[in-house]
Amino acid sequence: MSYDLKEVSKDIRCDIMTCIGHLGVGHIGGCLSIVEALAVLYFEAMNIDPKNPQMEGRDRFICSKGHAGPAVYAALANRGYFDKSELLTLNIGGTHLPSHCDMLLTPGIDMTAGSLGQGFSCAAGIALASKLENDGATIYAMVGDGESQEGQIWEAAMFAASRHLSNFIAFTDYNKMQIDDYVANVNDIAPLGDKWRAFGWNVIEVENGNDVDQVSAAVKEAKGLRNSGKPTMIILNTIKGCGVSFIEEMGVANHNANISEEDAKRAIEEIRG
Repeated sequence: MSYDLKEVSKDIRCDIMTCIGHLGVGHIGGCLSIVEALAVLYFEAMNIDPKNPQMEGRDRFICSKGHAGPAVYAALANRGYFDKSELLTLNIGGTHLPSHCDMLLTPGIDMTAGSLGQGFSCAAGIALASKLENDGATIYAMVGDGESQEGQIWEAAMFAASRHLSNFIAFTDYNKMQIDDYVANVNDIAPLGDKWRAFGWNVIEVENGNDVDQVSAAVKEAKGLRNSGKPTMIILNTIKGCGVSFIEEMGVANHNANISEEDAKRAIEEIRG
């Protein structure tokens, strides 16, 4: 079955706004910036079965920047892993949808989010296990640009390259902002592509990481490199808060922001056009 990825992206974006608006606060900026990547993965690229979330040999996605959990939940709900009504329980007592992903609570979550950098290390380990099992799976991971200042990211990068994990495809959400400032002002990671190449990875740089066609093409290119003997990093140049003008305009303040239900309604009207 084929999907209109632009429409899927709108649906995911609207559901992010709905659940965070219902809660009243959340990591809105970094959720909105990875929407297109999630649309491409869950609705085009990944070998998954929402009716059998534990399917052997399935592709896996690990969101190492765990504060973007609401975006992953919106993608999972749209893909049919659970009913959309559950999105309104985000981070409320007894929920299956905590603000940061928990594999023991949520169908479709393949790794619990931990401190920044930990998810990426886990993804590398999962990719190694998949390679040893020879199950044909592709392991995907998403890291943040602020997260990329963590030493653990680069330890895992060395490990993945040394084990020739060509079944491992990662993304950097390069929106240029982190929790309280611009990445370049805190601890600049540029030139990011050169760093990953130096660590032995294939690198694909996407000019507009919020364009589903560009992201889709990058993922297809990365999958075509499976015989390269190297893992692949896809650097997505994104906009933090993408798709909602008043959230984009907040700049660094949109990392974790108060969002009312009225704000959410206004955002959804803009998204739907």
